Amino acid sequence: MQLTFPHRRTWLHRVNPVVKLALFSLWFFAIILIHNFNVMANVAAGSVLLLLWSGHPWRRLLLYSSPFLLVFISSATGMMFFGSGETPWFSWGIVHITEESYYRGLHLGCRALSMAAVGLLFGLTTRPVDLFYALMQKAKLPPKYAYSFLAAMRMIPILAEEFQTLRHALKIRGMRKQGRLKTLYRTWHRYAIPLLAQSIRRAHRIAVAMEAKRFAGQARRTYYYVIGFSYRDIVFGAVTAALFGLSFALGTQWPYVGIADVR
Repeated sequence: MQLTFPHRRTWLHRVNPVVKLALFSLWFFAIILIHNFNVMANVAAGSVLLLLWSGHPWRRLLLYSSPFLLVFISSATGMMFFGSGETPWFSWGIVHITEESYYRGLHLGCRALSMAAVGLLFGLTTRPVDLFYALMQKAKLPPKYAYSFLAAMRMIPILAEEFQTLRHALKIRGMRKQGRLKTLYRTWHRYAIPLLAQSIRRAHRIAVAMEAKRFAGQARRTYYYVIGFSYRDIVFGAVTAALFGLSFALGTQWPYVGIADVR
């Protein structure tokens, strides 16, 4: 079962995953501390522009970003329509839009969009194998946890294929979906029990194999993939710092609106 799509590898794919994880975590904390709408708008625009280095075509990026655009609209409009402020713009029933609530909603929407764009960029440019190998080698994550996560991720396509096989088998036997609640419960029961039993057996075999290979011990291990640091990590850190510095300078020197603090 194919879970990934072909894409072009860029320099962001070669940045150490631990460095990306650390910088993106700091990115999240920095976004929370920004209360200037002008700076937040610049950071959100820069976060979206970084997606151009993801190596995926723009149509696929629009497809991936569609849920985040919905989050942007819902969070922004929710704060706009039901916020408080001293300069009213529009009022109708429970909807009360003020100048302060309008820019506060846009600020909240830009914050959500920036976090979503950074999270999507991390997911599109980081292979799970590289991430867990880097966590084991650089962040000293115990191998039993890292390899357990990798094994669980490898089991997801197997579970999907088993679900399709079971679905086709039930269809051949004449088990069709019906609208009654009792029939729906029986259908769920037919799917859940075999899949759960197979998952328990497979998890037990994996646990026995990992214990036989001494994954639970403290022995020093060798790795097939060696994830190291390179000059790309420094470049990525410089790009991140430059983006925030430029966003702050442009937002304070040439603001779009006169509101410096949306709180």
